[in-house]
Amino acid sequence: MNKELIVNVNPTEISIALCEDKVLVELNKERCQTGFAVGDIYLGKVRKIMPGLNAAFVNIGHEKDAFIHYLDLGSHFPSLQKLVNSYQPGKRGIRVETMKMEEPLEKEGKIGDYLQVGQTIMVQVAKEAISTKGPRLTADISLAGRNVVLVPFSTKICLSQKIRSSEEKRRLKHIAARVLPQNFGVIIRTAAMDAKDEEVEHDILSQIDRWRKTIGAIRKNFEKPHAQIMSELSRANTIIRDSLNGDFSQIVVDDEAMYTDIRNYIRVIDPAKEKIVKFYRGTVPIFDNFDISKQIKSLFAKYVSLKRGAYLIIEHTEAMNVIDVNSGNRTKAEDNQEQTAMEVNLAAAKEIARQLRLRDLGGIVIIDFIDLHKSQNRQALFEEMMKLMSEDKAKHTILPLTKFGLMQITRQRVRPVAVESVSDVCPTCHGSGKIEPTILLEKKIENQISFLTQDRGHKFIRLVVSPYVASYLKKGILSLRRRWAWKYKVRLQIIADQSTGIVEVHYHDKRGNDLISVKS
Repeated sequence: MNKELIVNVNPTEISIALCEDKVLVELNKERCQTGFAVGDIYLGKVRKIMPGLNAAFVNIGHEKDAFIHYLDLGSHFPSLQKLVNSYQPGKRGIRVETMKMEEPLEKEGKIGDYLQVGQTIMVQVAKEAISTKGPRLTADISLAGRNVVLVPFSTKICLSQKIRSSEEKRRLKHIAARVLPQNFGVIIRTAAMDAKDEEVEHDILSQIDRWRKTIGAIRKNFEKPHAQIMSELSRANTIIRDSLNGDFSQIVVDDEAMYTDIRNYIRVIDPAKEKIVKFYRGTVPIFDNFDISKQIKSLFAKYVSLKRGAYLIIEHTEAMNVIDVNSGNRTKAEDNQEQTAMEVNLAAAKEIARQLRLRDLGGIVIIDFIDLHKSQNRQALFEEMMKLMSEDKAKHTILPLTKFGLMQITRQRVRPVAVESVSDVCPTCHGSGKIEPTILLEKKIENQISFLTQDRGHKFIRLVVSPYVASYLKKGILSLRRRWAWKYKVRLQIIADQSTGIVEVHYHDKRGNDLISVKS
């Protein structure tokens, strides 16, 4: 399988598209400088104890207080809190390697016995804020690397279930036992199977060094109402860390700073792969160049087309996600209904597995497959879905088909659902459903160019418009672009962007900064 990572950077947002064999399978969007990413570690202040929920709300600087349940404190919370308290101003501080561990938490305890309002605690973001809810926190701190996950206050060496070889298990456990200090545990990831001894050892030592820097930040931030003391990698580097393997053919970035950041990161984790990172210099938007914009538009619709007339209907509700599989007009052309239903269901299963990753649908997912009468076909469909979902890194559970032809899936979601993050009010009609006649657009553009050149003195203007409008402005020898350039003595560049509305126009300078925006 050929994998590509395409990274689009703009002033407010970073979009990361993961493609497999040129097909978009994951779309991640990260807003610049918003913080509160999964894996970030904070010193927070307890704001409210909720005995009925056996939980607490913690201020970590988000507009909504973050939520932590008693079970999210982790069994080693007393030891963690002892460590944090030792770094209060005026105290010397202790090290995990030499400290005496406290008694672990009981599973049936009460959160009020361990937390009080105003208390400073060390927490890690487990889930980003979703909809009206604040972030979900855990005090069971862990630091993820490429090959291992470091777990302070633990003494266990655990291995990924996908590591089957007994010899490989012994090798990896021996490396970890040789390197780990006292009171540190580790989870060895699947990627470690292909790693050399020194790579695994270096990864463990790197995470220990990150932990020590994190602890060192406690003292100077202890009395603040909230403070971030350790930041997880950027979304792009996190995807690279978790996914990079021999299947990756290229990582293409359209921002020089991000390109340098990713290249430096890969140089550390896998120097042989550094050459696959490429800087995109084209004038066409990077997502248009790699045919990603079209896939985003078609795949986030309510209706998703399959081959030969079949299609899916995907409905998102507050309680669950519902997917209906329809055969379309195929049943009219096929005599064997059972075979036709099986073919459509198998094609739908492949697309559904992809859509769950692409939209990052979480919670309960109900799939209404076309009815199958033979039990062996129902079992085969269930096994195929299990196989297709094995590529999904999110935790999930799949139940066999019910007698009504329904399949139930529960899937973990740690980020806001992707389809919500790409939704916006129509830039053309502003939600009114009415579009102004486009014959007026030419005059509006010229008026803005006149204003920017004669009133503001700009000598270069880059117009970002839809491909339809771009073709219209550049049509002919004496095109509108040339006529305006001569008339207003300005260098005029026109960029066609498929994500731009039909009568939407953006005016940029050489650096890509917005001069003015018109949405008609």
